[in-house]
Amino acid sequence: MAKAVFLDRDGVINHDHGYVHKVDDFEYIEGVFEACLAFKKMGYKIVVVTNQSGIARGMYTEDDFHSLTEWMDWNFADKGVELDGIYYCPHHEEKGVGEYKIDCECRKPKPGMLNTAAQFLKIDMSQSVMVGDKADDMRAGQAAGVPTNILVRTGKSVTDAAIEEATTVVDSIADVPAYLSSLS
Repeated sequence: MAKAVFLDRDGVINHDHGYVHKVDDFEYIEGVFEACLAFKKMGYKIVVVTNQSGIARGMYTEDDFHSLTEWMDWNFADKGVELDGIYYCPHHEEKGVGEYKIDCECRKPKPGMLNTAAQFLKIDMSQSVMVGDKADDMRAGQAAGVPTNILVRTGKSVTDAAIEEATTVVDSIADVPAYLSSLS
């Protein structure tokens, strides 16, 4: 069984400018590639788990999301980082339109994306880590049995609820490898 670092996208990998769906609006957080290289050296798989309610709200399409994701994946590959999985939730139970207006198991804080990845990629959740920028990310990690849930300050305003749910709070993804090294 492998161990994994689960990464939220907006606010962790890239700056969250609100419903990011175009390459021109995608701005990487400083140190993200170096952090991911460090995760790989530590033996972690890297899995992106992202809520994409902009799809549910009709702001952009799944094709738009896939185009941006393919571009992002190539950027990581160019830097020597293979992303082991990318999972997304296109639903929203209240603000969704048409087929996307459902109460699903994949939308964080529910653990569906993490559980699907764990099953498919043979991940040992007890050895894994969740990195996110809000309470729902921390709750999804906990619900999936991930013991280390790291909150970064590069996304949404850090709330008291998010801090309470987190194992630790760091400034950005760039600080996560040092934190993980300190645990061993």
